[in-house]
Order: sequence, then structure tokens, then C-alpha cells
Amino acid sequence: MSLKETLRVMVVDDMSTSRGLITQALEEIGIWHVQAESDARAGLAKLAASPVHLVLSDLNMPNMDGLQFLAALRQTKSTQKIGFILVTGSPNRELIQKAQTLGLNNMIKKPFTTDSMRTCIERVVGRL
Repeated sequence: MSLKETLRVMVVDDMSTSRGLITQALEEIGIWHVQAESDARAGLAKLAASPVHLVLSDLNMPNMDGLQFLAALRQTKSTQKIGFILVTGSPNRELIQKAQTLGLNNMIKKPFTTDSMRTCIERVVGRL
């Protein structure tokens, strides 16, 4: 069984359109074990109970942004090793440096293509 057939992913984005676009790209890659959350706090609670291999999270969300979400994941023993990809339309050097100090695995810029999403994920989990 290939990695993409067993990989479990959580998509966290407060915008349903963005969640849909990310999920669609994952399905085009052949990743089918995907759960989606509209709120980072809800995602954090679910991950603590049932961790996944990889999280793709939006940066700008209400209540808890992507960096706060990443920091919370890294502080919890059951979730600290989960791969984390930040999805943002406005990456900059300061953001990248701050995210890396928190334990970011990779970042992808919106808008993205299915191919760029595959490359981004492979840099975290290995060849799909």
C-alpha cells in the first residue's frame, strides 16, 4: 500500500471555499483520508484525541490563527510530531522565520496548483 493511500490529513481553514480547494487538490493527488475543520480549536481537540500524519492550516483564522495552532500542536505530546503545512496568500520573511521557530514543516502560497501541493507535501512526508 502506498503512502498516499494511508496518509491521514486534516485541513483547517475558516473559509469553506478554501477547505474545498485544498481537499480537491488532495483528492487529485490520491489522498483520500482527509478530515476538514473550520476552526483551529476544534481541530486541536480532534487531533489530541486522534492524531493525523499531516495538517494543512490557513494562517488567518478567527479565535486561533495558524501560528497559534502550530504552537499549540507542538506543545502537546500526542500532536507534537504531526507534519504542519501553513497555507497563506501572503508569505513574507518574518512570517516564515516565526513559523519555523515554532516547528513549521513547510508553507504553500495561495493560489496553489495540485502539482505544487504535491511537491509541498512530499517535502514533509516523502514521495507519494
